This record gives sequence, C-alpha cells and structure tokens, in this order.
Amino acid sequence: MSRLWALLLICLLGSLNSVHAAPGLTPHWSVGYHSLSFLDPLDLQPMSAIAFYPSTGIEHPSLLEGYQIQATQDARVAIGRFPLLMLSHGNTGTPLALHDLATALARKGFVVVAVIHPGDNSKDHSRLGTLSNLYGRPIQISEAITATLADPLLAPFVNPGQVGVIGYSAGGETALILSGATPDLDRLRRYCLERPEDRDACNTQGELIVDRDDLQPVADPRVHALMLMAPLSLKFGRHTLAGVHVPVLLYSGDGDKLVAVDKNAAALARKLPVAPDFKLLAGAGHFVFMAPCSAEQRLAMAALCTDADGVDREDIHRNLISEAAAFFSRTLGKPSRAGLQTVSEEHGS
Repeated sequence: MSRLWALLLICLLGSLNSVHAAPGLTPHWSVGYHSLSFLDPLDLQPMSAIAFYPSTGIEHPSLLEGYQIQATQDARVAIGRFPLLMLSHGNTGTPLALHDLATALARKGFVVVAVIHPGDNSKDHSRLGTLSNLYGRPIQISEAITATLADPLLAPFVNPGQVGVIGYSAGGETALILSGATPDLDRLRRYCLERPEDRDACNTQGELIVDRDDLQPVADPRVHALMLMAPLSLKFGRHTLAGVHVPVLLYSGDGDKLVAVDKNAAALARKLPVAPDFKLLAGAGHFVFMAPCSAEQRLAMAALCTDADGVDREDIHRNLISEAAAFFSRTLGKPSRAGLQTVSEEHGS
C-alpha cells in the first residue's frame, strides 16, 4: 500500500510541474532595478539609465528621486531570455514619471531600460531646442541598447532579437527616428507660423539651434516595435515616414493641450505606412500617461497630477499596461520558456 501511495504522489508532483512550466501561463515575478552608466555618444561624458527587470527575489519598495518605485535594487534576475524595451521620456522630463508602466511590464517578463537623456531632462535643459537633441536622443537610445546587451548582470537574460521602444511626448519623436523616420524641419517652421502660441513646440520660433552640423537621423535595425504616447510627431510627413515598417501602438488624449492631437498623433496615425493600433482617450490630457500621483505629488505638482472631470488615470493605466504587454508579446515574442520553468521551481513545484 505504501508503494502505491508513493507512486500516486510522484504522479501528482509530476503533473504539477508540467502545469507550472506550460507555455502561456503568467508567472508571478517581482521586480528588480539596476543602474546603468555608459558614455553619451554626443560628447563621451557619462550618462545613465535605470533597468527594471523580472526578479525572483523578495521585493522591497524603493524611493528614487521622490518616486515610490515597486522594485528592489540589484535583486536576483529571473532565469530566462526576456524582450528588451527602451523607454524615452519627454522634453525636460524623467523616465521615473512612468515608473508604474516600467515596473508592471518588468513584472510581466520584459526588461525595461529607462534612459535619462543628457541635456534634456528634469535637471538639465542645456540641449533643449537644439539639433543635437533632436538627432542625439535616438543615438543615445541605441547606445543604451548596446550597453544593456553588454551589462554583466542583464546581458545573459535579454534576447537581443526582441527590442522595442516606448516613447512619451518628445520620446515618441525619438522612437520614430529609431525606426526609420526622418524629421522635416520645414514642417516645424510652418507649424510655428500657424500656431505661434504653442510654447512647447515653438520655444525657438520653429528654428532649431544648429549647435552641431555633423549629426543626421540614424535608425537602429534592432528596433522591431514601438509604443507611442502623446507623441511629438509634427515634423514627420507621409514621405518622411516611408521607412517606418514596424508595428506601432499609439495613444493620445483628445484633451491634450500641450501636444496638439490633430497635428501629431492623429496625423501620424493616417500617415504611417503600417496602420497603427491607435487609441484616442476621451477627455485625457498630455500628462495622463504619467503614473498616478501620490498625495504629496498632487500638492507639489498639481498641473501634472490633475486630470479633467471623468478621466480616471488609474483605470487608464490598468488598460495601458495590459494592452502594452499584449502588444509587445505579440510583436516581439514572449519571454523564453526557461523563465517560466524557473518561476515554477522557485515556488517549490
């Protein structure tokens, strides 16, 4: 009888193992974060990025630049080969403003590298409105891809054939250049003649400062999918978008008063060679794509945290995260099965 019970127990454990390792099951990873440092290709000065990744370690919240992040520094990386997503923030912004998207995608099996663009971030505006910023940002993202694929902690767990870019606001312009778009500076001049009141796009009256004459738009063939949120894309016409042949998930709010929807996201949706999955959010403004604010943040930066009546930022982000994960899984591929097996083993099956 004892032999029979032993046999039944072995069969039961074996069946549990097969269920946990089966493709398609969603693993329950925690999130780690890792600081990257590499040289800015524009001036060979140090620049940085923060990588969020799937972990099997115990998760502890971390405070980064005033943001409460659900991730643990240098936690154990889950074994597997994960798609790589590069995150490019808006003008004078920080990628940590989108921390909930980055950590949620890491929890679902992506390595998300949030790049801090030198000269165009919340602490340094020195390249704002310059040609080197327009053409330099995509080159910086490319350098960050290379740095991630060479990083001793992350490189063994990243699939170099599965790279996507997430671009918010000016980061959308960066992402489009990386996928083969070419900015048309005459379009910016014409736009600023029509809408000089647009202080964000026309802070230099439609004329970019030519601080470098040796830079050109450079695409990166490693990039295979784009997610764009409220993208600054008015510099692109149909012919200058002809080289973009990657799938695009596109979001904008019809209440955006900073980046005009008609000249940016809506026009982009019509002109891309491959029709994007375009989602226009009713009533939403430009800052709705930033993570829902804490009580302290709502007091300190009300303009960035306050949405129009009837706009539920938390609900928008739940949908955004779910749709982004499905989009990148479909267009880039899911994490390797090895990652699923490791999670199963960590849970004692």
